[in-house]
Amino acid sequence: MEAAQRLIQTWVATPRDEEVEIAASGISQGNIKLVHIVQGLGEYLTSDDDDLRNKGVEFLAKVIGKVPTEHLNRQAVVVLLSFFMSKLEDLDTIIPALKGLLALSRLSSLSDEGVIIILNGIFKHVKMQSLVQAQRFIVFSIIDNLLAIRRQVLKVMGNDFITGYVALAEGEKDPRNLMLAFAIDRVILIEFDIKEKIEDLFNITACYFPISFRPPPDDPYGITADDLKKALRSCLNANAAFGPPAIALFLEKLATVAPPTKWDALATLDECLPVYGASSVRNAARQLWNALKLEIFQPTDPLTEEAALKSVQVVIKTIYSSSSENPSQDLEGLAKDACHECITILKEPEKSQAQPAMKILCAFISTTPSVSHHTVSHVIPHLIKLFLNPDEVPNRGASLNLLASFIAALRDSAIKFPDVNASSLVPYKDEVLGVFTTGLQTPSSAGPAISGLHALVTMAGLLDEDEIGFVVSNVNGVLSNDREDSVGVDALDLLTTISIISPVHVSSTTLPLLFSLLPDRAPSRGDAASREKSWSVLNSLSRLCIQPVLFETLVIRLSTKLNLLCDPLSPPTDDDVEPSAAYAHAILSTLATVLEKKVSRGDSDVAKYIDRLVSGLVVLFLGGAVSPKDPSTLPIADSRLVIVAARIVNLIAAVLPAQKQESFIQKLYSAYVLGDLKALSTSARHIWPDGSSFAPFERGATTVQANTLCLFSEALLALHKEVRVPADPSVFLEMLVQFSVDGAKALLHRESAWHIIASVVNKRVTELDGFLKSMLESFYQTAIADASVDVDLRRYAIGAWAWTCKGLLVQNHAQTAVFIERLIDLFDDEAVNWDAARAVGSVAAQCNALTKSNHSTLKILHAQRYSNSVLSRFIEGAKTYAGSKQNAHLVALTFLIRSVPKTAYAHKMPTAGPSAYILLPLLLCGLELPDTEIRTSVIETLLSAAEADTATDAKHSKEGSLVTEHATSLTLTMLKNISIATVSDAKVRIAALRYLTILPKIVRYDALHPQKAIVLRDLSKALDDPKRAVRKEAVDARYSRYI
Repeated sequence: MEAAQRLIQTWVATPRDEEVEIAASGISQGNIKLVHIVQGLGEYLTSDDDDLRNKGVEFLAKVIGKVPTEHLNRQAVVVLLSFFMSKLEDLDTIIPALKGLLALSRLSSLSDEGVIIILNGIFKHVKMQSLVQAQRFIVFSIIDNLLAIRRQVLKVMGNDFITGYVALAEGEKDPRNLMLAFAIDRVILIEFDIKEKIEDLFNITACYFPISFRPPPDDPYGITADDLKKALRSCLNANAAFGPPAIALFLEKLATVAPPTKWDALATLDECLPVYGASSVRNAARQLWNALKLEIFQPTDPLTEEAALKSVQVVIKTIYSSSSENPSQDLEGLAKDACHECITILKEPEKSQAQPAMKILCAFISTTPSVSHHTVSHVIPHLIKLFLNPDEVPNRGASLNLLASFIAALRDSAIKFPDVNASSLVPYKDEVLGVFTTGLQTPSSAGPAISGLHALVTMAGLLDEDEIGFVVSNVNGVLSNDREDSVGVDALDLLTTISIISPVHVSSTTLPLLFSLLPDRAPSRGDAASREKSWSVLNSLSRLCIQPVLFETLVIRLSTKLNLLCDPLSPPTDDDVEPSAAYAHAILSTLATVLEKKVSRGDSDVAKYIDRLVSGLVVLFLGGAVSPKDPSTLPIADSRLVIVAARIVNLIAAVLPAQKQESFIQKLYSAYVLGDLKALSTSARHIWPDGSSFAPFERGATTVQANTLCLFSEALLALHKEVRVPADPSVFLEMLVQFSVDGAKALLHRESAWHIIASVVNKRVTELDGFLKSMLESFYQTAIADASVDVDLRRYAIGAWAWTCKGLLVQNHAQTAVFIERLIDLFDDEAVNWDAARAVGSVAAQCNALTKSNHSTLKILHAQRYSNSVLSRFIEGAKTYAGSKQNAHLVALTFLIRSVPKTAYAHKMPTAGPSAYILLPLLLCGLELPDTEIRTSVIETLLSAAEADTATDAKHSKEGSLVTEHATSLTLTMLKNISIATVSDAKVRIAALRYLTILPKIVRYDALHPQKAIVLRDLSKALDDPKRAVRKEAVDARYSRYI
């Protein structure tokens, strides 16, 4: 008793939850009895002081709410119920009394009589209008608890309960309370007998429609307008008796101007009509149709039109959803009338109303089998008759467009009603196919005809093989007419689709047609028309020949033409080799493009072309390289052909299994390193002249032979990690490094070697301790650090060093830091410090050599990790040092920013705050460097940051002021870079003009206005730039200064 008294006194003095918890715990453990709590509260419960009396009741309510239910027996509940009900009559204690009743409403020991007492007391004494939100929420919670666990008692109360609840819920506006009230409403509407109270319940729910609630910013409760809408709809669709008044309400709201209200009304209509049933909807069918068709024929926006079409489908489904309907039975009612009304509109297919009418008819197809059958049987004959009418010849394109849309809708609905829709179209199949193929003959109707044929072809099981062949034959005529517009593209798409369904027809008719349009010899330099036609045919083939059967034909036919063009035994008769090289390049590009698509799709047939395509290409190029005649007179002497061929080699080699790769690479190694060409192919021995020498890695190798190293390089890049090069890897890499430094004649040759180095280092680093040690201890000192070595050779050595480092960096190898540090040491060497800086900055850049498709080891976030290790160092060096060493740090910083993801340096950019004071001035210094590549990189970096600013409206934010401080310097610097007199590189001029265009979007007008005259003057000069792209950017930049 004393403990209970002490807790009560403490709580009354300083209300805390701690005392309530202790009291409830004491009751649970038996240390305190409930009667002690009641006795201890005696003086407070009977006090004349309203505040003390209120606190007494509230403490008891809180304790009851915390006590486990098993510790409150039925007798105690009766006593407590009587007590709280008596306090419910006292205006000063009604709130704590409600809290106590809330606790009691959760108890299973509460009797049925007690439930009725609680509800009658609330209905009698509680005036919701006088309570605040939290207190009203308690009332709703009490009813919700009783509805959940004592629902049968509430049902027995019947209309008395519903009448009382309606009085409580009426006029509620708070969204938190409404969410609970809507949940209560739905249960009542579904499970209670509400025949006599339909109007009352409809009034307290429908009055909130449509929901216009907008949650306040940072709403802690997280209730959204969508939450309220869903809850309200769950009430409106809870009982079919709501049908007549609800439909009238929806139609009224649908007539409003505001699109959100229309959307809400249509969405609610869709959910409610199936519940209201066919009878209610049929009675309002004409009103619904008139309202919905208005939103379709005269839409305020596309979303409303789409929603209205969906609602039309719901109306039709609800009316005609009887499963006993016979699809072929004559249709009566709304669907028949609406279908007839829309078909009447289609008599003028060229008019604007024809498209909305067709959309409605297309919507009908996806409703019920009977409606779909009726629609198909009336629309298709009408459109066919319209197309064949001689008086409607000018409108044939419009008629076919409508028919194509209808067939496409029929195809899409076939998933729901495959049997019905297929059978409904079969009687008209021949006629439809006939009008579409006829439409192909006329330019104005060719586009719709192709769309219609596409729909027919893609409808499962509709056309047989002969009919598909007939379609292909007719579409081929479109291709033979050299259509370069969208019709030609659509025709290709159709044939591509057919090639997936039935490739035999495309293979037997389309491909021979296209190949016949390709000449065996290249068009002459002056024959632009023939060249353009050939390029167009190759483009068509690249889009069409993806399927295995078609690709095999493509490889055979194009390989034959390539051999005719580049065969070293049959050199071209024309002295001008450029056209043949361009034609061969286009053929190889076509093969590469198709292969890229097939590899991305994961086609399994790619691997077999290692023998059927790759081996032939290697033999062709190597045979030309050792030709006894001057190889430079052959088309394959052009390095651009070798690059494309190498891409083909890489794509195919990368998908080979390891065993196949090992066999292939041994042959290439024998040819390139050992000079054994006969190891490549026994069937090609006649190509290798007697006594011919193939040694592309030798210092005296011809350029044509060295060009073919690209093929070897791309093959090696594609190897799996477990596939070994048939040589000691350290010795092999040392040979490649030496070749790249003093043996290679061109950048292509060096890069081929460097790519191999990076790949082998990346995949076999555990076997390269000797190579890495040799690079650090010997190669660096003799080939890079030694100032007496020729500068060009030192630069080539730095390139080999950088690619070795790249192979280590992408796998986060520990040796990376050592290699990077050696390059940074060169920043003091004025002869090569810029080259070293470029290498250090760009070593983290993505490349095509080290990729997942090439089975390289790539660790996530390797670029970010590298940037974090060197970025601050480069910034500090650019600030601290002077002269050449400062410039080297600026170059490294610029190339690093261009190479790594933006997230790696974003915290140093203008959008990041005060740290921009560090990086922005340094970037401006980088714009003073003479290297145009560096300037372009710096401007593009600033441009990227500016674009991020525009997305956050930085002009009006604190971050925007950082760029504002440098606005004058940025403007003047960019103006220096837009003049052709001072900057010859168009890329720099374009980038500077783009930055001048975006600058007004992130800098306040008052900061830019002083330079306006100068800017406009210099921009007027840029308008006369000889490059069209520069002039275009100048126009945009000048416009941005006027708005």
